[in-house]
Amino acid sequence: MKISIVGTGYVGLVTGLCFADLGHTLSFIDIDQEKIQLLKNKKLPIFEKDLDTLLQNNDFVITSDYQKGISDAELIFLCVGTPLLKEKLLDLTFIKEACKNIGQCLHRDQIVVVKSTVVPRTTEEVLIPILQDKSDMSESKDFFVVVNPEFLREGNAVYDFLHPDRIVIGSNGNVIKIKQLYHDFSCPKIFTDLKTAEMIKCASNAFLATKISFINEIGNICKKLEIDVYKVAEGIGYDTRIGRAFLNAGVGWGGSCFPKDVIALIRKAQEVNEKSLILESVVAVNETQPLKVLTLLKKHIPKLKGKVIGILGLSFKPDTDDIRESRSSIIVKELLKEGAHIKAYDPMAMENFRKVFPEITYCPAKEVLSSDAILLLTNWQEFESLKYTEKLVIDGRKIQKAQKDSTYYEGICW
Repeated sequence: MKISIVGTGYVGLVTGLCFADLGHTLSFIDIDQEKIQLLKNKKLPIFEKDLDTLLQNNDFVITSDYQKGISDAELIFLCVGTPLLKEKLLDLTFIKEACKNIGQCLHRDQIVVVKSTVVPRTTEEVLIPILQDKSDMSESKDFFVVVNPEFLREGNAVYDFLHPDRIVIGSNGNVIKIKQLYHDFSCPKIFTDLKTAEMIKCASNAFLATKISFINEIGNICKKLEIDVYKVAEGIGYDTRIGRAFLNAGVGWGGSCFPKDVIALIRKAQEVNEKSLILESVVAVNETQPLKVLTLLKKHIPKLKGKVIGILGLSFKPDTDDIRESRSSIIVKELLKEGAHIKAYDPMAMENFRKVFPEITYCPAKEVLSSDAILLLTNWQEFESLKYTEKLVIDGRKIQKAQKDSTYYEGICW
């Protein structure tokens, strides 16, 4: 099939390059000229495992010209970002603008596929009216849109795309082409209306965030009772009704999806005059969790002013350079307020972190280990091979080598 991808962020690049690798003809559209030039030169603007191999092995067109990019596409995938505004609403600026541009070029045989994450009713109440208003099909009964949410884990996105647990397809009518596109995927396929597909995405992320906040709250109790919460997680995780995934206690969740999606769903509940007590508690636990690292640190170093604090791990999770809503950012802000000097290391995220915090020192892991105290905030595998003997370590990610070797060790929930 001929596929056009609007937006070259994580979702757009992974979706497009995976489809190209499966044999489809691909074009990308983006307004960011720097990204366009990078991709033309076969360079990625992000780090994502296995994605560079797909980039090098596949051909595609990339342009900022919507007419050129979607003129002969059968399916147009909308993959632009929907970040969170200060008002705790999803910022639809970019997706609205993309819809205006798509609508001006859209013809009868094309189907728009929404992969961007939006709250329920957004596609039918906001996006479709824009598409119809800008196209010559405002009165057409053949105007079809599909909501096809992504369920990709950063760091494992290529694998997740090619081996999905399920594929969700929400539609206002014709799904023939999208069925053909996913025909060879053997996972369950769920067909719904538009708003149900949107809710499946939001509810999925909200539930996973809830599992993490739940185990963190249990972990905080375990800490007081001198119980290892990871043993508790193992014990409850064998229950098939619960499952072990997303029960790793620590400093909390971040990234580009969970924070904004949970908060946006809470706001949507408020709009329809419904309470969201569980979701609000999920967010509250997550907001206070990283501060517990500082409480533990001050047990050992009551006055942080002038002290050198080493941080291992800046990305919100391993195998990505993404620092959006990382717990490290919260902790660094607090340490700077206290007057501490910070040495930091991350295998992939230092350049991104430097743009936000240019005042801290970025250095190799071995140099970080010479600090007055070390905070472990991302569970990169290479941190399991460092030497923590005679070190004060506050561990937010259960790094077993640190727990075994460190002379002065505190785990956040264990």
